[in-house]
Amino acid sequence: MQKKSDYIFKYPPNLQELDLATMVSMYRDRGEPRKAAPGKYLACTTTHKLLKEAKWWFGLYYSQAAWDDLLTKGSEGYPLTEAEMNVFGLILASEEPPHREYVEKHIGVLPKLAYLIVNDLKQFGFILEDEHGFLRITPRGERALQGITRRLYEKRFTPEMLVAYHQTEDLKKEESHSNDQPSLF
Repeated sequence: MQKKSDYIFKYPPNLQELDLATMVSMYRDRGEPRKAAPGKYLACTTTHKLLKEAKWWFGLYYSQAAWDDLLTKGSEGYPLTEAEMNVFGLILASEEPPHREYVEKHIGVLPKLAYLIVNDLKQFGFILEDEHGFLRITPRGERALQGITRRLYEKRFTPEMLVAYHQTEDLKKEESHSNDQPSLF
């Protein structure tokens, strides 16, 4: 499915280079206000304007207005990325509540980051986890999911938007191609 916009928060593509303590620290500090040192300035990533104070996201700085603009409808101030969209979507699209491990493996980010994301989404009341590790989405989570999918795709959520959907499609294509080739042995 073709995206209509990429105007959302994104995790850095090279997070795997960080040790766990640094990644957790950066994850926990996202959205924190940062002040420029005396005589120095910060630059907003989206507007490129110089600022004395900005919100921080994995080494990037955003003015309050730019930060607010990146937040999606229904997110309740929580900065959502495609990874969170994939968590919500996997849970919603599953016939039975999926297990936490399955969700963490199929949201398109590092396992350690996936663990942090699922914990945060639980803490903020977007998803629920039962005593056996099965996840359910709350009405708040559904609203957040619809908000981010409308931003990215300009439509309501469908399973074709999920990373896991495309991984399954790729596996099916690989299997069909391997069946087409005659064995050399």
